[in-house]
Amino acid sequence: MGTEPSVTILFLGDIIGKPGRRVVRRFLGQTELKPDLIVANVENTAHGFGVTEANLVELKELGIKVFTGGNHTFDRKEIFGFIDKEPYLLRPANYPEGTAGAGHCVIELESGIKVGILNLIGRVFMEPLGSPYLVADQLLPKLAEQTKIIFVDFHAEATAEKVSMGWYLDGRASMMVGTHTHVQTADERILPEGTGYLTDAGCCGPADGVIGMDRENVLRRMVQQLPTRLEIAAGPAMLNGCIVTIDTATGRATAIKRVHYRETPEQAEES
Repeated sequence: MGTEPSVTILFLGDIIGKPGRRVVRRFLGQTELKPDLIVANVENTAHGFGVTEANLVELKELGIKVFTGGNHTFDRKEIFGFIDKEPYLLRPANYPEGTAGAGHCVIELESGIKVGILNLIGRVFMEPLGSPYLVADQLLPKLAEQTKIIFVDFHAEATAEKVSMGWYLDGRASMMVGTHTHVQTADERILPEGTGYLTDAGCCGPADGVIGMDRENVLRRMVQQLPTRLEIAAGPAMLNGCIVTIDTATGRATAIKRVHYRETPEQAEES
């Protein structure tokens, strides 16, 4: 491990389609934040469903190094042609054995410090995949053999499941952030044993839709109970995420802060 006393990791919540990619580009091009590593959830990057190889190229150019996923990871079948060639493109680790891709990785920073990333998915109101708790028990020791700095993206629907996972990982992971529900929560904290925690990072995508989707179509489905094709909302986009500082000697989080940025209507029209 390098000699740096701490590392900072910027995590960006679910990037939704072109508006999400646009606001990420705008934010990273002007922010004063200088993180050692940028991680982003990309399961909604391709028009809200899945991710393409071109999306990854675009986001890599912005400085994002590790990409996490969730229940939409495999929505676009083309992913099977490149996921095994992308060591830092993750899908949830509790998919069945033999599923394409990997659920965890270790990346070495320019300083020589190594950071482990683990991607898990919940089961409450989601697909009945393997237990994320038991998979965490299996993989955390393997990551800990290589680094004390372990970052976890837990992609889950239920708040209670995310909170439970935070407590379950306390002292074994440096940071656990929730994704999937697209609404940033205001409960960032450092748990007693040193694990940074945030129930949901929120999303990077349209600010005036319903979790990123056109609200008229969503209301048709919700109010009239009619089938509707969901489309990404127009207008300004917002960026949500968090930045965490981690002590390299102990792997404990020492600071966590939510990140929020919103375009103006004029900026949205420029693109």
